[in-house]
Amino acid sequence: MPSPEQASLERARELLAEFPVVDGHNDLPWALRSQVRYDLDARDIATDQRAHLHTDLPRLREGGVGAQYWSVYVRSDLPGALTATLEQIDCVRQLIARHPENLRGALTAADMEAARAEGRIASLMGAEGGHSIDNSLAALRGLYALGVRYMTLTHNDNIAWADSATDVPAVGGLSEFGREVVREMNREGMLVDLSHVAATTMRDALDTTAAPVIFSHSSARAVCDHPRNIPDDVLERLPGNGGVAMVTFVPKFVLQAAVDWTAAADGNMRANGFHHLDTTPEAMKVHRAFEETHPRPVATVSTVADHLDHMREVAGVDHIGIGGDYDGTAFTPEGLNDVSGYPNLLAELLDRGWSSTDLAKLTWQNAVRVLGAAEDVARDLQAKRGPSNATLGQLDC
Repeated sequence: MPSPEQASLERARELLAEFPVVDGHNDLPWALRSQVRYDLDARDIATDQRAHLHTDLPRLREGGVGAQYWSVYVRSDLPGALTATLEQIDCVRQLIARHPENLRGALTAADMEAARAEGRIASLMGAEGGHSIDNSLAALRGLYALGVRYMTLTHNDNIAWADSATDVPAVGGLSEFGREVVREMNREGMLVDLSHVAATTMRDALDTTAAPVIFSHSSARAVCDHPRNIPDDVLERLPGNGGVAMVTFVPKFVLQAAVDWTAAADGNMRANGFHHLDTTPEAMKVHRAFEETHPRPVATVSTVADHLDHMREVAGVDHIGIGGDYDGTAFTPEGLNDVSGYPNLLAELLDRGWSSTDLAKLTWQNAVRVLGAAEDVARDLQAKRGPSNATLGQLDC
């Protein structure tokens, strides 16, 4: 007779076979760029890549993933960010072309359902940071035409028209051009992603948008006080907007002890003359010495489930999802070590009393619905007005 833990895990796998995970954010394309400069033979995801990556096809299958938003992220300080974003898009297209038996390109909610019916993983794209459009609405439309279905308004740094959660406030939320970006995203059918943005930007976007928004990889600020997370007053607005907040797994965003530890570790790096993100051998020697005397706090599946419990309570079960941020973080929670771990999270939620109906919404239905709703809004807006050719200079002077 299986143990209660084994029974929950088996039930979780059965649920995922019917309603697989739509994951809102995976940085595999950037990992392939930074590790092997898109040499897809050197990192063949058809084979076990756990020595190098959180993601490969066997583990996606093991984890019950049915749709993945591949992040076409580029660093905000990278010269030629728009060109680099195009290279990231090309990487995703190459992956889909190389693995047609497992991956299916998806542009619409109907495409996602078709992939599920075929037993393939729907592959969508999200651009992480408004710097990727170089202050151009035409570039925004170009990314949409190439298949990008959400754009995170900022990454870690402010841009000319929007404040980031992790930068010094400059704009005060969204500028007038930033609001026009949101309106044009609505007209195209591109989801407005509010992960990474300042709370003021979240509120301005919700005041502006005609379509549901998403948070592709953010957790609850009331559970872990990090600016990357979502305040309760914003979560409370999601039912009225129709949007979805997708919990992330990054330990320093979900575990308060990890937030505090990271701040101390970063301070130690700066005190020793290094940037806190420096990964040179000399810098890592300093970091390892700190970690030996200050052990890193470890997040778990239960840590992430605490966020989902809170987000469900505040926003409602129709407005939550999953966005792990695999291959975009150096550390992961125990039990969610890579993309094979989603059944462990569902098993934990089952043990906490979540129903099969709740979990179907969390994994699949909410994310598919929100993309379909954005498509509906776009059809309506396109019948009323044409593309905007406004510029940053015109609107923000």
